[in-house]
Amino acid sequence: MAILDNLTKAAKGFFIEEDETAPAQASAPRTLPAQPAAGTPSAGPAPLVTQAEQRHLDHIASLLVGDGKDFGAYTKMVSSMASSGLTGPLLYQTAFNAFSALTGVNQATLLASAEQLTTKLADDRARVLQRHREKMGEATSKAAPGPLALLQQREAQLQADVASLTQQLTEKSQQLRDIQQQAQAEKQKTQAALASYELANAAAAAELQAHRQAAQNFLNPTATPSNT
Repeated sequence: MAILDNLTKAAKGFFIEEDETAPAQASAPRTLPAQPAAGTPSAGPAPLVTQAEQRHLDHIASLLVGDGKDFGAYTKMVSSMASSGLTGPLLYQTAFNAFSALTGVNQATLLASAEQLTTKLADDRARVLQRHREKMGEATSKAAPGPLALLQQREAQLQADVASLTQQLTEKSQQLRDIQQQAQAEKQKTQAALASYELANAAAAAELQAHRQAAQNFLNPTATPSNT
């Protein structure tokens, strides 16, 4: 039957897949692996990924590498058999029967492996998020802070310095205004005192000159008083 031939080819293709442990070509973009949706693998190819995304995909793939008897290997067989036209429960049951016959893994062990992979992914995500928070300066750890955290620390220090200098400038400006007002008041006071002195000195000099002139006129020994 045609479907049996397709299943045989799918199973054979599963076991002669290219070794995934070989180094990935980071510079060559590839499509995302097909993911089952609602019990059936997606038919269309995923969009091309960038080099940075490829690095993350390779990292995730390395987390899921097992001994060929784990849930990751089972999902590869599911994807291989999906090309034969199987879908839904029949696809997963047929794949499990073939996988169990070839590996000796029972259902409980297979599902336990799935739980382990889920935990591994969750733990790795928690580690990455923690490191991301450290790089963003949102969390602290014993590890050296990243470039962004160092820049944020420097920015915060400079902002504090600017605030301190601004406060000092405000205080110094107020002191300058106070000193200028005091100097202006003292200048006015000094000028008023000088003006008052000038008036007193001029009045005294005028009075002295008047008395001197009178003395010269009335006390002249050559002058003779007139008789009336």
